[in-house]
Amino acid sequence: MDDSLVRENVGVMPYLVAASQVLGVAALAVTGAWLSQYRGGFSWDGPEQFNIHPLCMVLGMVFLSGDALLVFRVFRHETKRASKILHGSLHILALTISLVGIIAVFQYHKKKNIPDMYSLHSWLGITTFTLYLLQWILGFIMFFLPGVAFALRSRFKPFHVFLGLSLLVSTIATCLLGLTEKMLFALPEEYAKLPSEGILANSLGVLLVVFGLVIAYILTRDEWRRPPLPEEQALSIDFKTLTQGESPTEP
Repeated sequence: MDDSLVRENVGVMPYLVAASQVLGVAALAVTGAWLSQYRGGFSWDGPEQFNIHPLCMVLGMVFLSGDALLVFRVFRHETKRASKILHGSLHILALTISLVGIIAVFQYHKKKNIPDMYSLHSWLGITTFTLYLLQWILGFIMFFLPGVAFALRSRFKPFHVFLGLSLLVSTIATCLLGLTEKMLFALPEEYAKLPSEGILANSLGVLLVVFGLVIAYILTRDEWRRPPLPEEQALSIDFKTLTQGESPTEP
């Protein structure tokens, strides 16, 4: 292992990050296999339009969102601005892909005369997506736009971090509700008998939960936080001195 990583006490974090990627790719592969093998594949104009929804949500709101949360743990020696750009870009990509999935399911419901927004899955899903969008907008304003006071950014940052992880948890919970709902509708009699499709869908749920747990464990270990680069630390001290009227010699 790299000596710099040892000095930073990252421990098993690189292995957990690798495990999260394996779990995320596995979840995407199982999602694709389930929808292709048992639900007819994918089509924007045909009856398989619904299938675009779960695929986009797993790719966007789960996998890419989880990866965006890991940026500041993984890219420890890049400049903070570069890490912010990657973090924000992954989130906006996740939002875009998820929006495609949401449009797909609403259009499918309209074609099939299926009611919208009546289930707990739909309530939690649209709430999570809306908060995700607001989180991105607020994060862009607070951390990218110039002129925001250092003290305000400092107070907002813990809330931003907490909400980011909370939204990942909420997204996975929404996926589990959606999987269960889909199985109960598609296999009303067979689901209780553990058919192969039900087992595959349940396995997907387990993969999503374990993916979320690994991400959450990495993010909640204080010793794995990205250390400020020397130039960033000096800039932060100088900025606080200018904005708060502190003397550089004060303890």
